[in-house]
Amino acid sequence: MNHNLLITTGGSGGHVVPATILYEHLMKNTNVIISTDKRGLKYLDKDIYELEIIDTPKLNNIFILPFSFIKILYLSLKSFFILKKRKIKKVFSTGGYMSLPVVLAARFLNLDIYLIEPNQVLGRANKFFLNFCKKIFCYANDIKKYPNNLKNKIIVIHPLVRKNIYKLEPFTKYKNKFTLLIVGGSQGASIFDKNLKDSIINISKKFPIKVIQQTNEKNITHLSNIYLKNNIENEVFSFDKNFFNYMHQADLCITRAGASTLAELSVLNVPFIAVPLATSKDDHQLENAFFYQNLDCCWTIEQKFFDNKIEDFLKYILSDRSDYLKKKENLKKLNYQNTWINVNQKILENINEN
Repeated sequence: MNHNLLITTGGSGGHVVPATILYEHLMKNTNVIISTDKRGLKYLDKDIYELEIIDTPKLNNIFILPFSFIKILYLSLKSFFILKKRKIKKVFSTGGYMSLPVVLAARFLNLDIYLIEPNQVLGRANKFFLNFCKKIFCYANDIKKYPNNLKNKIIVIHPLVRKNIYKLEPFTKYKNKFTLLIVGGSQGASIFDKNLKDSIINISKKFPIKVIQQTNEKNITHLSNIYLKNNIENEVFSFDKNFFNYMHQADLCITRAGASTLAELSVLNVPFIAVPLATSKDDHQLENAFFYQNLDCCWTIEQKFFDNKIEDFLKYILSDRSDYLKKKENLKKLNYQNTWINVNQKILENINEN
């Protein structure tokens, strides 16, 4: 396969991270280009990826909607000429409104279009593109809001996880401390910054713990000092492209339920407490969490109950490890065939079909 391929993405890390992983799967014998909006640039290293900027406007403001549509038409025309000039043969979309101009141009040029749906609910953009895509790569066959008449387009793959994660050597855990990782995803989670520290301080009086926590960059020193004053070993950080190294150290994670984060925790065999973002479109984070919960690999706390439940949850897990160890074993079973090579072969086999 020596085609020129383009991956269209942008917005949050939930869209961009799968795009970079797909890039790794396709780059060996192929010239791969990534198109993104300006928001997605923070997750992409210009020295690694060949980039095109297609800065698609949001479509959530009714007052400027006519101007947004005009800009999308312009960007579709721009995408048309990029696809022609670059001699692109296949286009991949990781979903989101950001991909709209590129996929429309690809459709007009009659190119092969492939979709990536990392969530357990079909995204609205992917639903719009579904009729004219060739295949859609999903992590399960029973995606919510997916039309039954197009089930034949689904290709089930193991979740897209960065190649470096498969290469990590077993980590020597702290013998006398339980390491708790707290992460709000690429966009952070203020709910974890407010009251969670008080619960952790209370728990640390009974159980020896280490805390690794993602927070707002302005909050790093303040939060770290609070932990230090209470004799809690800690590492506090903002967004980190090598975040999987923190995951690798963790015994347990409190996290939002973005598909990429949950997939990486799963492969690294780290049980987690999922706190789905209450405002996620179509409750896709809740469904992502339920996917693992139904396999008895995690616990789920809805955001509205988080402050009242989290301390008791942590005490329960730390007091009696039987449920925790059961979930670790279930994660191990879930991922025993999940390797980089297996995912790579599944993708390449399907895009190389005539």
